[in-house]
Amino acid sequence: MGTLDLFRLDGKTAIVTGGGRGLGQYFAQALTEMGARVVLCSRKLSSCDAVRAEIEANGGEALALACDVTNPEDVERVVRTTQERFGVIDVLINNSGTTWGAPPEDMPLEKFEQVLDVNVKGTFLMSQQVGRVMIAQGQGGKIINIASVAGLTGGNPRYLQVVGYHASKAAVINMTRDLATSWARHNITVNAIAPGWFPTRMSQAILARYEQEMLADIPLARFGTPDDIKGVLVFLASPAAAYITGQTVVVDGGAMAW
Repeated sequence: MGTLDLFRLDGKTAIVTGGGRGLGQYFAQALTEMGARVVLCSRKLSSCDAVRAEIEANGGEALALACDVTNPEDVERVVRTTQERFGVIDVLINNSGTTWGAPPEDMPLEKFEQVLDVNVKGTFLMSQQVGRVMIAQGQGGKIINIASVAGLTGGNPRYLQVVGYHASKAAVINMTRDLATSWARHNITVNAIAPGWFPTRMSQAILARYEQEMLADIPLARFGTPDDIKGVLVFLASPAAAYITGQTVVVDGGAMAW
C-alpha cells in the first residue's frame, strides 16, 4: 500500500456524534473528503441536516439522525439504522459533549451529573453498541473518543472552573485505555484526541472574554483551527494508525509542554 493510500477511507462508514457543529462538523467533513460515508447524529437534527446537505453538495455521502447519546434506545436506533443503510460500521467518533461552569464549592449537583451523563455515559453507550457490531462483523474497527486537555490537568481558576468537565474528560481518557485493551483481540483500536482551545460554540464566550490570558498560556500563541485537528482525526481513523491503540493525542499548541 502506498503511503498516501494509508490515509484513505474509501468505502468506510463512520458515525460522528455531535456532528452538527464545531469539531464534529470538521471531523465529518474531513472523513468524507477521504472517502468515508458519514452518519451525523446529535439531539438537534436540524444542525446535522445542514452539515449533511453541505457534504452532499460537495459530492460526499451522509445521513443525519437525531440522537441523545445518554438514551440507550436512541443509541441503539442510530446503530441499527446505520447498519440498515450502509451495511457496516467501520469508525466511531465519540464527539458529543457538554459543560457547565461554576466554582467547585458552588457547582450544582444536577449540572455536575448532567456533564458526566453526556460526556462519560454517552461515550460508553455509543462505544458499547458500536463495539458489539464491530466484534460481530469480524473486520476490526476504529473508535476515537474526543477528550480534552482538561482531562489531563486542572483548570486555571483565573478563567476556567468546570470541575465536572475535567472529571468527565479524565474518565474518557481512561475509558479509552480500557476499551483498547479489552477489544484489541478483535482488531478494534480505541484512541482519544485531547484538543486544547479551539473556537467552537461551546468555547466562544470564554475565548472572547479571556483571550489574552489564555493565549499567554499557549506556546504557539494562538487558538486551534479546523486544519490543526482534521488531519489527526483522519490519521487515527485510517490504516496509517493500525498499530496505535489506547493512546491520547494532545492537540493544544504546546500548552501541556510548559
